[in-house]
Amino acid sequence: MDKTGKIIIISAPSGTGKSTIVGRLIDGGDLDMQFSISATNRAPRGEEKDGVHYYFLSTPRFQQAITEGAFVEYEEVYPGRYYGTLRSEIDRITREGHNVILDIDVKGGVNVKRLFGTRALSLFIEPPSVDELRRRLEGRGTDSREAIEERLAKAEYELTFAPQFDTVIVNDQLEQAVEHAHEVIRKFVDS
Repeated sequence: MDKTGKIIIISAPSGTGKSTIVGRLIDGGDLDMQFSISATNRAPRGEEKDGVHYYFLSTPRFQQAITEGAFVEYEEVYPGRYYGTLRSEIDRITREGHNVILDIDVKGGVNVKRLFGTRALSLFIEPPSVDELRRRLEGRGTDSREAIEERLAKAEYELTFAPQFDTVIVNDQLEQAVEHAHEVIRKFVDS
């Protein structure tokens, strides 16, 4: 029997634990999910390999792919720096019968859900509060005070998108958030 995989979208403001939750879900191994490899126009860093960590495209090729409608979502994250999800990547994974998991920004998550409708499940990972998010971002020790303030302002804006997602999961306790996400995804992929 031919079974087309489903699409799982996970979005969240920076610092909410989204990538950790996605990693735990994939490592669990029982949901038959493959991670969607994003495309970018930045150069590979360190040991990064094309087609493994990202699809590395030149800026003209990335812009051509935008014009051709090759992306289900993309964003110019910083001036001249693009990231996006290729439709061909989603099609490749789902045609093989696997579910695909997308770890994408909030606006991209809304757009992909709109595009795929009931074939997609959208999860929004929310911090317990903006104050807790501030504490987490400061605890990372990787950003300046100004960068943290910018991330918090963006997070407050992104939190307004939560009602447009199928399920909102508050990441107050990581293990509970992972369990909740696993349960919601399990029901979706089994339906």
